[in-house]
Amino acid sequence: MTIRLGVVMDPIGSIHFKKDSTLAMLLAASARGWELWYMEQPDLFLQGSHCHAAMSRLEVSNDPDDWYHCTESAVRPLASLDVVLMRKDPPVDMEYMYTTYLLERAEADGVLVVNRPATLRDANEKLYTAWFPDCCPPTLVSREITRLHQFLEEQDDIVVKPLNGMGGASVFRVQRNDPNLNVILETITDNGNRTAMAQRYIPEITAGDKRILVIEGEPFPHALARVPAAGESRGNLAAGGTGKGVDLSDRDRWICNQVGPTLREQGLLFAGLDVIGDYLTEINVTSPTCIRELDVLYDADIAGDLMAAIDQRLAQS
Repeated sequence: MTIRLGVVMDPIGSIHFKKDSTLAMLLAASARGWELWYMEQPDLFLQGSHCHAAMSRLEVSNDPDDWYHCTESAVRPLASLDVVLMRKDPPVDMEYMYTTYLLERAEADGVLVVNRPATLRDANEKLYTAWFPDCCPPTLVSREITRLHQFLEEQDDIVVKPLNGMGGASVFRVQRNDPNLNVILETITDNGNRTAMAQRYIPEITAGDKRILVIEGEPFPHALARVPAAGESRGNLAAGGTGKGVDLSDRDRWICNQVGPTLREQGLLFAGLDVIGDYLTEINVTSPTCIRELDVLYDADIAGDLMAAIDQRLAQS
C-alpha cells in the first residue's frame, strides 16, 4: 500500500534548493513511491475535533531550476494521510503553538506526526538542554538584567540569545567591561520583559559549531562543523559560517548517548544537536537542517534513513 505523506512547511518556492533539508526528505519519500501532499500553516483548520487542510498534491525533483510542482488541490482530513512532517521554521510563536494543537488532533486520529506535536511545544530548542545538565556549559535563563550581570561577573565571557530565535539571530557575545553591555542586555530582554539565555562563551567555537543529526535517538557518524566567518562568534550558516565535515568525537558520542534515548521516547524522530567543543548548546527539534550538506560530504542518504525510520514506526502502529 502506498504511504501518503503530508508536509507542513514554509513556502516551497522560496526554499534554498541546495541546502533545504525538507526538500531532501520529500525527495527521499518520492524515491520510495510515497504520495506527497503539501500544506502551509494557514491551510490547516479544525472542524469539530478533527484536523483538516487545504492541501495540494506535490511532485518533487532534484532539479535546481524546477524542483516542485503542485497539481490537484483538495480539502481533506489529515486522517487521510499516514504521516505528516511538521517542518515550519521558527519562531515558535503562538501561531506555531496553535498549529501543534491542530496536529495533535490529527495524531489522535491515527496520523504519525514527525516530530510529535506535544513535544514540539515542550522542548524549546534552547531550554531543552537543561534536561541534560552534565552535557552543557554553565547556563543562566533569566529576564532580570542584574542577574545576567552577575552571571557575566562569574564567567567573564558569555553568549546571550533569545529563546525563540534561529540562524544565529540576535546572538551576542559579551565580555566583562564591554561598553555595549547594558544596551545588549536591555535589548535581549526587552528591558526585563523577555526571558533570555546566557551561556559561558566556549572558545572552541573557532573550530566550528557542530550540527549532529539524530534519527530515532541514533546519531549520524559525522557532524557539520559550522566555522564562523572572520570577526564573527557565530557559526550558523545563515550568519556566514562555513560548513566542514568532521567525525564525531568520543565526547560527541557520549552526549548523543545521554540525549538520544529521551528523544526517541518523546517522539522526536529527527533532531539536530549543536555541540561546541565539549558542550551541548542547543537541541533543534522544529526544522533541523544540514542534511544536504552532510549528504554531499559523505555520499550519504540521511533523509532516506529518516524515511526508513518512519516506515518502521508506521509498521509498528
